[in-house]
Amino acid sequence: MRTRAMPSSILTSAVIASRYIPVWIANALLVLAALAIAPDSLSRASFSAVLPLTSFLAIAALGQMLVVMTGGIDLSVPGIMTFSALVLVGVAHGSDDRLALGIVVSLAVASLIGLAKGLLVGVLKFNSLIVTLAAGQIVQGVAIAYSASVGRESAVPPGFSAWITNQVLGASWSFWVTLVITLVLVILLRYTELGRKFQSVGANQLAAWIVGIRVNAYIVFAHVAASLFYGLSGVLLAGFIRSPSLDLGAPYLLGPIAAVVIGGASLTGGLASAASTWGAAFNLTLLSQVLRVLGLPSALQFVVFGAAIIGGMIISGDRIITAIENLLLGTSRLKDIEVEHSGIFEDDKASESAVGDTVRPPGPVS
Repeated sequence: MRTRAMPSSILTSAVIASRYIPVWIANALLVLAALAIAPDSLSRASFSAVLPLTSFLAIAALGQMLVVMTGGIDLSVPGIMTFSALVLVGVAHGSDDRLALGIVVSLAVASLIGLAKGLLVGVLKFNSLIVTLAAGQIVQGVAIAYSASVGRESAVPPGFSAWITNQVLGASWSFWVTLVITLVLVILLRYTELGRKFQSVGANQLAAWIVGIRVNAYIVFAHVAASLFYGLSGVLLAGFIRSPSLDLGAPYLLGPIAAVVIGGASLTGGLASAASTWGAAFNLTLLSQVLRVLGLPSALQFVVFGAAIIGGMIISGDRIITAIENLLLGTSRLKDIEVEHSGIFEDDKASESAVGDTVRPPGPVS
């Protein structure tokens, strides 16, 4: 039987890339649908509101993506976002002179929370879902207690709020911050040794450990970096709304997870795309804006939004890869069967020829 040829690197790259294509097709279809049924959702005023909201969701989703790449799910996003925003308000005291200190303290607190989660998940091997759920509840409780020392009318420093809403080249600064973060993650994950090792840990922790990769360190790093992103998203969102409340992070419990899944990430770990995750965040935000422009009741908006998420999961990256693999394996198997059958037929012909040469019918006796 002929040995099966290994797929070329081009074919392998194409198969992997196919998991990220649906989100961009969905974005194109959503834009066309918006132009047809809700053109006001793509007006300059409306679109300038979509980009900042996309940025807040995208930054949180990029943090969630890092945790998902290690095979986990993080449910502490709302608590960390809310607490980081309140810390900014409490430390800055509405003064632009204390803005830098407030941002540094907020992000440091978020990173420490991520370190605690990472140690529990990566070193002590506790379940990621349970740890992050508990951490989110604890942080939310601390945020409620901390808010008692922050006046109800407290706001972020006015200079920070003005900077967030100020537009450069037609987009707010929050959009450009998100773009830089996305590009850095794309380069880090695709073109550096650190990124390749990180993906290896997510794809197969045992194999990564066997080849000498420090698996626990990468898992801890994922949770610290993710929490840092949640804190940054909360800080930027606080600047956008000016006066953060205790429910600031509530809408970001499932949204980042949905963006990661729709963006084509593998829920078993390893593969993910920062660019596609941003694209999924844009899709979800624009869809929400279209539903508002159409004036649909809130109940129906939730139904449509949930259906869109389910649809995204149906065509998720894992399913696409599985379908392509089955197709390729099926085609390859058919070729193997053909080769085996042709070999059998050739063997039969050879046997018949050999029999014909060695066994001859008796001729007339002279």
